[in-house]
Amino acid sequence: MKTILVTGGAGFIGSHLCAKLLEQGHKVICLDNFFTGSKKNIESLLMQKNFKLVEHDIIEPYFTEERIDQIYNLACPASPAHYQFNAIRTIKANTIGVVNILGLAKLHQARILQASTSEIYGDPTEHPQKESYWGNVNTIGPRACYDEGKRVAETLFFDYHRKHSLEIRVARIFNTYGEKMAENDGRVVSNFITQALSNNDITIYGDGAQTRSFCYVSDLVNGLVKLMNQPDFIGPVNLGNPIELTIKRIAEKIITLTGSKAKLIYKPLPQDDPKQRRPDIALAKEKLNWQPEVKLEDGLKKTIEYFRKII
Repeated sequence: MKTILVTGGAGFIGSHLCAKLLEQGHKVICLDNFFTGSKKNIESLLMQKNFKLVEHDIIEPYFTEERIDQIYNLACPASPAHYQFNAIRTIKANTIGVVNILGLAKLHQARILQASTSEIYGDPTEHPQKESYWGNVNTIGPRACYDEGKRVAETLFFDYHRKHSLEIRVARIFNTYGEKMAENDGRVVSNFITQALSNNDITIYGDGAQTRSFCYVSDLVNGLVKLMNQPDFIGPVNLGNPIELTIKRIAEKIITLTGSKAKLIYKPLPQDDPKQRRPDIALAKEKLNWQPEVKLEDGLKKTIEYFRKII
């Protein structure tokens, strides 16, 4: 049994990760400030003896006398609507907050994983995106608080690794979907499903020709756990589904699966919105023996059923 700290543990991905770690027999400390996370996401875990919830914002230092073996750092708003709501706090979570959590890992000599993002590639000029690609990010745009924040977080992780021999792992997470996404999440899949189930017009920004690649949450969590426990590989590594779809196609697929009467409407594309997004996962296959297993249609059906229950 390990004692594992998950920051952002009440969030969409974090709650699934906490459940997975408990299933594996570990003790889990879930740290969350509930800005985007929800107690509903971890309701079923609260009565488990090996689960502990701590309400805390990583912008403030966190200390515990409990011995910590591993840390997963997922604490940061991940959708444009949420991370732009208070851009300065987003930057702080990715700088001050990351320094605080790295300091905690150093104190406990714990292995620590950073949940980085495909957004560090910005609006990419390389397609698909490999880990060797340095990205194309507007440093002063409205998305920079997240894109640049996550880039700085990676820098801090590698500097702590070089300076203090800290055991680090870095995962670059591509678009992920599944149960426990928030209704107001603001991301493509949750937006389209809630609009379709309500028979409201589905809003597409731009002409819908921009592409995304969607990975089901259980596949993503399996990849994170494999990376954390891989002894000789620190990353960064892309974790995502390499099957690429246009935004218009995913909207049409969701309309079909929900039986909705919704129609597509088009609005201007937000500034710096990436035109294409697809991971090259050759490195994940080689180093982690990992690739997505859940088919998009199967994952969407599960996600749609979840939203039917909560709307």
